[in-house]
Amino acid sequence: MSTSVPRSRRLRVPAPGTAAAPRPPVDWAKVGRRSVRRRATGMTATEAAAALEETRLQQHMDRDREDLADDERGPAEVAEWERITQLLATTGGVYDPETDAVVQDELATDQRAAEAEQQRLQEQRQLAARADELAALARAGRLDRTVETRPRDEAARDFLLHRGDYHLVVDRWLAQALADRSGHYADPAARTAAISLLPAAVRAHAALLAALARTGAPAADGELEFAGRLAQADPEATDALAAWLERVLAPAELSEAGEGGAR
Repeated sequence: MSTSVPRSRRLRVPAPGTAAAPRPPVDWAKVGRRSVRRRATGMTATEAAAALEETRLQQHMDRDREDLADDERGPAEVAEWERITQLLATTGGVYDPETDAVVQDELATDQRAAEAEQQRLQEQRQLAARADELAALARAGRLDRTVETRPRDEAARDFLLHRGDYHLVVDRWLAQALADRSGHYADPAARTAAISLLPAAVRAHAALLAALARTGAPAADGELEFAGRLAQADPEATDALAAWLERVLAPAELSEAGEGGAR
């Protein structure tokens, strides 16, 4: 078998008038290694050594080219030829990527990365769909206690915010669910996570609603709307008010419990 001709190194210029679509950066070192493996398939140690020398010569000839100053592919090709040459010198026979442990490990890693990326994209689509649903309910005035929260609704809120489709009613809905411990906030772990996932205003709103609920005083729909405005204006003061209510109400609740036991 004769050695293959070293790859042509030309600048990669996009076609005129074409818009570049967002895509991950090309790993030119990986491209170079894969090119070498294809060319090396079926080669003996002697043929691989000859290809290595040819590639080294090409790399030496290109050393002063400004357009290849940051080239990653060339050095990667030299290194891969060196590895394959050494491998064949040890094992004998001809090169086969399917029996090359390094190649198979790399393929397995790429497969796992591809699966993880597919999972990420699927979750992103689901998140966008949930954000659209919440935004539609908010616009229609139907985002209330009848709609249960779900895991990752905090992320859906952030998605709306970053998309420029923020609705204050979403924050009020989340705060009410957190105060009521309804939906996925029935889980203590979800409530704990909300501390880092939700902004201070939403957490303060929830704390005040929970404290007001402990008074036992009935509240008509919209009557506690002031709690949300207080939380948005000054979350720290709202938290302080909620803590004060909790402290004031605690002795009364203990007293009622004692009277109930005596009766």
